[in-house]
Amino acid sequence: MSRQVDSNISRLLEGLGLEGDENDFCDFTIADQNSVAESQGITPTTPSNFKPVLGSNVTYVVACVILNDRNELLMMQEAKESCAGKWYLPAGRMEKDETIVQAAKREVLEETGLHCEPNTLLAVETAGGTWYRFVLTGEVVGGELKTPARADKESLQAKWISNLQEISLRSNDIIHLIEKAKLYKSSRPGESWHKNILPAPMPHSKDLMRLIVLIKKRSTNKLHVLLSEKTSIHFPTCEINPAKSVHSTLRRFMVEMFGADVAQHRPLGLLNVEADPALDGCCLTLLVVFRPPMEEVPLIGKCAWHELSSDTERKLLPIITTKNSTIELHVVR
Repeated sequence: MSRQVDSNISRLLEGLGLEGDENDFCDFTIADQNSVAESQGITPTTPSNFKPVLGSNVTYVVACVILNDRNELLMMQEAKESCAGKWYLPAGRMEKDETIVQAAKREVLEETGLHCEPNTLLAVETAGGTWYRFVLTGEVVGGELKTPARADKESLQAKWISNLQEISLRSNDIIHLIEKAKLYKSSRPGESWHKNILPAPMPHSKDLMRLIVLIKKRSTNKLHVLLSEKTSIHFPTCEINPAKSVHSTLRRFMVEMFGADVAQHRPLGLLNVEADPALDGCCLTLLVVFRPPMEEVPLIGKCAWHELSSDTERKLLPIITTKNSTIELHVVR
């Protein structure tokens, strides 16, 4: 089992999905969450058999932040009546049968005229449990920048922008993403940024959050990871509640495993994302770290702490201790 746990963590750190049975477990389903709510006198608003359907009850959006060698930003001018003339990142809704990367390439081409090659996720943004924006960065590999003469319903034109003050933005919600991309582009090899990680092509029928929960044991100073012992040993996984924020779902799941007085812990960011157009769900793997030692954190769920190998600990420690070493999970609401 130890070897399998270490192997699975290595796969996640490389941006790969977990295969086989690891994909099927869910410890805290919508039905479980509804039962907890009912026991507290709260009437649930989400059906227990909720299943994400793209374009119906869930929305996946892609956005691309692309900088050239002069640190100019690729921007497009909106054609939509509601925001015509304003500027924004190339972005849009994913379509059926598209991967996240394919959707990003299509949106960049439609709105700017350029072909791009995404190389990593920068952030995943969520609003409630039904809206997800996957933010990528990458390189331009061809095409021709769209001019006003080629304006269409997708955009009026595209430009490389060196100063955002020159243009009128559709929304300021992209400013922190642009700053993040600039920091990422200017980082040097060996600095704290996560590896280039793109979504792993693993299908999921539900929207899931898989937790890699880490803690140190005081007596040995060794790093341990939390494993669920329900049915088979695996990383704790819960269904993302469409009626709640992702933070609220996380809080409820942690209480389920550690009790209402769950000790101080911090979600650091995502290790990877799994999604495949064969099904409309996705899986976000979130890294969570406890501040108190293991001896002070009681477990009440069907879980156990597992000591990690020295090799896996060496891989994880820099991620725990340095900024920007995970993919940002930005919970909008």
